[in-house]
Amino acid sequence: MSSKFPIIAVTGSSGAGTTTVRNAFQDIFRREGITSAVVEGEAFHRHEREEMKRVIAQARTEGKSLSHFGPEVNLFDTLEALFKEYSEHGTGQVRAYVTEDNQEQLKQPPGTFTPWEPVSTGADLLFYEGLHGGVVARNWTRRKMSPSHNPAVAERRSARTGNGVDVAQYVDLLIGVVPVVNLEWIQKIHRDTNVRGFSADAVTETILRRMRDYTHFIVPQFSITDINFQRVPVVDTSNPFIARDVPTPDESLIVIRFREPQRFIFPQMMWRIQGAFMSRPNTMVIPGGKLTLAIEVICTPLIHELIEKRRG
Repeated sequence: MSSKFPIIAVTGSSGAGTTTVRNAFQDIFRREGITSAVVEGEAFHRHEREEMKRVIAQARTEGKSLSHFGPEVNLFDTLEALFKEYSEHGTGQVRAYVTEDNQEQLKQPPGTFTPWEPVSTGADLLFYEGLHGGVVARNWTRRKMSPSHNPAVAERRSARTGNGVDVAQYVDLLIGVVPVVNLEWIQKIHRDTNVRGFSADAVTETILRRMRDYTHFIVPQFSITDINFQRVPVVDTSNPFIARDVPTPDESLIVIRFREPQRFIFPQMMWRIQGAFMSRPNTMVIPGGKLTLAIEVICTPLIHELIEKRRG
C-alpha cells in the first residue's frame, strides 16, 4: 500500500458485473476531477486468444484442466510487479488486450495484445478491473521476474518454482464483485451465448473446467476485500442452465459486506440509500437498482481519503 501512489482494484469473476462497478468509479473520478491510470486484467493473460485456445485444448488432451482463472495462463507475478513498482515509484509497464469493442481504437485484431508501455504518469491513482486484483497464490510454479521487472523479459524466462505472489498487499482499496454463484452462471451463459455466439453446452463445459481454479484463485479474494458487493436474486435461479433470462436489478438485492465497519457511519448512508437496512453489524442490504448510488455514497469518501493522503 502507498500514500503517495494509491491503487484501487475491482476484482470479480468473468460475467460477475465488474464493468458496472468500474463505470461507477469512472463517474466518481470525472465528477471529482481525479485522473486514473487504468489497468485491465485481461492484459495479464499469458497468451493471445488463439494461442490460449491451443494451450487449453492441448492440456485437455493430456488430462489437465487449465482456465483463465489459474496461474498457468496468467502473469500473476507481472501484475504483482506492476502494483509493487507503481506503489513505490508511480511507474510500471502496462499493455492492453484488444477486443471487438476497442479494436478500432487500438487498430489491432481482437484477441491480441498491444506492446508493453510505461504506465501514464501524472495520474492520481492506478485503477485495476479484472479477475485477479486481490489474488494471493502461494507455492505455485511461476516465471521468475528479472531485476528490472520488465514484463517482456519475464515472459521469455523459463518456469521455476517460487513462493507465489501476493498482489493484494499493494492495493489500498480492494472491491469485490461477486453475485451468488447461480446468478453468476446465468449472466455468463446469457452473455456468451447471446453476445459471443457460443453454444450453451460449450459455456457449461467452460464453467465446469474453471471450477477448480475458481475455488482456489477467485473465491479467496473475497475474504480479504475491503468491500464486497454481492447481488442476490429474489426470483428462482435454482437451475441456471435452463434460465431464459437474467434477473433484473429490480428482481435483486445487493448485499454489501464491510471489512472494517467502524470506518463507516451507517445511519447516514442508509438515509441516502432508500430501502437500505443492516442485516449484520458489518453488512448492509440495498435494492438491486441502487448499486451505482451505493458505490458513490460508500466509496467517494474513501477515494477522497486516498487523494488527500497523496497530496498531503
